[in-house]
Amino acid sequence: MTKLVRGLLVILIGTAIWLMPIPAGLKPAAWQLFAIFVATIAAFILQPLPIGAIAFISVTFTALIGVLKPAEALSGFSNGTIWLIVSAFLFAKGFIKTGLGKRIAYVLIRFMGDSTLKLGYTLALSDLIIAPATPSNTARAGGIIFPIVKSLASAFDSEPGPSSRRVGSYLVQTAYQNNTITSAMFMTAMAGNPLIALLAQQTLNIQISWGLWALAAIVPGLLSLLIIPYFLYKVYPPEVTRTPEAKLLAITELKKMGVMSREEKIVAAVFVGSLILWSTATITKLDATVVAMLAVSIMLLTSVLTWKDVLEEQGAWDTLIWMGVLIGLADFLLKLGFIPWFAQSIGNMMIGIPWLYALMILLVVYMYAHYGFASLVAHITAMYAAFASVAVSAGAHAYLVALALGFMSNLCMSLTHYAAGPAPILFGSGYVDQGTWWKLGFYVSVINILIWVGIGSLWWKVLGLW
Repeated sequence: MTKLVRGLLVILIGTAIWLMPIPAGLKPAAWQLFAIFVATIAAFILQPLPIGAIAFISVTFTALIGVLKPAEALSGFSNGTIWLIVSAFLFAKGFIKTGLGKRIAYVLIRFMGDSTLKLGYTLALSDLIIAPATPSNTARAGGIIFPIVKSLASAFDSEPGPSSRRVGSYLVQTAYQNNTITSAMFMTAMAGNPLIALLAQQTLNIQISWGLWALAAIVPGLLSLLIIPYFLYKVYPPEVTRTPEAKLLAITELKKMGVMSREEKIVAAVFVGSLILWSTATITKLDATVVAMLAVSIMLLTSVLTWKDVLEEQGAWDTLIWMGVLIGLADFLLKLGFIPWFAQSIGNMMIGIPWLYALMILLVVYMYAHYGFASLVAHITAMYAAFASVAVSAGAHAYLVALALGFMSNLCMSLTHYAAGPAPILFGSGYVDQGTWWKLGFYVSVINILIWVGIGSLWWKVLGLW
């Protein structure tokens, strides 16, 4: 399908919805904004243009035809959540530029890397440590973890093709599934997570802080990180189980890197300080966005980052555009009454179904709907607010709904080779074929549902969240 055909299909979808009879109880502006919103999400999925360009055109069109006033259409850019994400991208830039992320991984490999299974856990621990400061899971997986995986595989003569199963296939799949889990564990570990917190606030009127997100995720997240590498080791075993060469590789790479540079020490100190401030926000009353901006400011003042680095961080500014647009559109879908209307309509269909069963149905549908998405953020934007509203209207507790759907918004990444940014990087390495990728992804998704919804909900009960 050419870009032109995809573009015409997007226009057709938006026009078809626009021309439909307006449902009773809805204002014309609400239905028209919904048509634009659906067309925008369809464009995100089909991508006739880059996502940032699509969002720019969408907000321009919304203001041009008068569905929203220009100030209303652009209101999303004033939201603090946007700047939390931008700042976190720049934070991650410091990790990658200084080499601190790689150093952490190689240090762990030096101490734990004498078997393939231990390498799987080492990759998990490396990702876990780096995740809170890296909202681009693509940058984390592609810029830090994957080069290490590739180096380890090459050290064992494991290359795409006949030798891939020596260690490469296992390490690639484990690295990917680890990234899926760590993305769910911190609000700043995936670009869409702050959007989830914002939508929960707008839709359910609840506050999810950085600390609350991390606390709620810590038990199911650590369980997943313990179980999944071992599960993959059993169902998709590597041919080589002992890996003394990994330690030698790590020692060699660390020697090349030398002692920690001034810049690495600064990034490490800023990272630890940020974690402390994020996790103690209830005491300090410091907003998560302010903490992230302070971290970047320190890096600029100490010349760890230059202003050129900031300007060249395309991911941050691209995210600023498309997420600012989405937040603005989603906010006015709520204000114009579309989200409450939709929730009530679906909720009426679930009358008589106990809220627990209704929530389970919604979570499963939400998870496996990701087979139709190539972007976590597109999935969140299209479905999160509506599904959350329906679940709460059925009687489910707001925090239980918000957290469960929020974590599923990340864990659904396990399913396909196009599910999120890290997928094409790791799949594209050629170590795992598509059929195997989908099969393992489905198995992992089931395990994660059992851990995060089953054990996770019990943990959230202990925390008093429902």
